[in-house]
Amino acid sequence: MSTSASTRGDGTTHATQTQKVGGRTFVQTKPPRRGMLLTILAWVVGILFFFPVLWMVLVSFRAETDAASNPPVLFAPVSLEGYRTFFAAGPWPPLLNSMTASVVSTILVIALAFPAAYALSIRPVKKWTDVLFFFLSTKMLPIVAGILPIYLFAQATNLLDNIWLLIILYTSMNMPIAVWMLQSFLAEVPVEMLEAAQVDGAGLLTTLRQVVAPVVMPGIASAALICFIFSWNELLLARVLTSTVASTAPVFLTGFVTSQGLFLAKVCAASFVVSLPVLAAGFAAQDKLVQGLSMGAVK
Repeated sequence: MSTSASTRGDGTTHATQTQKVGGRTFVQTKPPRRGMLLTILAWVVGILFFFPVLWMVLVSFRAETDAASNPPVLFAPVSLEGYRTFFAAGPWPPLLNSMTASVVSTILVIALAFPAAYALSIRPVKKWTDVLFFFLSTKMLPIVAGILPIYLFAQATNLLDNIWLLIILYTSMNMPIAVWMLQSFLAEVPVEMLEAAQVDGAGLLTTLRQVVAPVVMPGIASAALICFIFSWNELLLARVLTSTVASTAPVFLTGFVTSQGLFLAKVCAASFVVSLPVLAAGFAAQDKLVQGLSMGAVK
């Protein structure tokens, strides 16, 4: 076995080991020190981003007096007081409302954005870039700027405190994001596949369902997951347009913040429970999400 060092054009030095086994020569390259430092830095940044979530979970299992202590106590006694208070307050209707609004709006967004992205990528219309920028421009208006006309419209149509109003608003809110994401994914579909489907006599719906959709399924999954997260976490519209019947989980969570008494442990417990559906959806679709978000990055 022999060891040597080589220097690349970027100034990094790589150590190589040459070993002969059975008449064959194997060359092993050790990772550069710069790569190891970047890996360590990535772990440090990841831990810093994850630490607030970890601290929220730890505080949720403490009593209110221990949660509000300053400086914080690392090894405080375990208490389920926050979770008992949360479940005693009746969280199931708001959680069901959030699940209904998020799932239904996500299905509608994908059903509408998929053919729109197909028309803008594989079968582009005239000035399709202007259409994309128009979709993006709808996200530039702050929600607070349009909340008053939306409220007046809902009041005139008797849609206040109605879950279907939230579904419509969440669908329109997430549509531009889904169209932009799916358009970039659909642009990677080989044209030869579509031509072969046309030769076989497949119609537009058959082509979308059986040819295009399986190819861009990672992109559809990532777009659906992002739309679901945005709908689940939305607070302002739900806070203003609902009261009791259609109240969502984020609105229910804010009810634990009071001006009197301690509430930190209860808020952390409620936040952790409300975050579980999003965490479960992300964990279940993590493979598709990684493939979708990295699609087109490497050809």
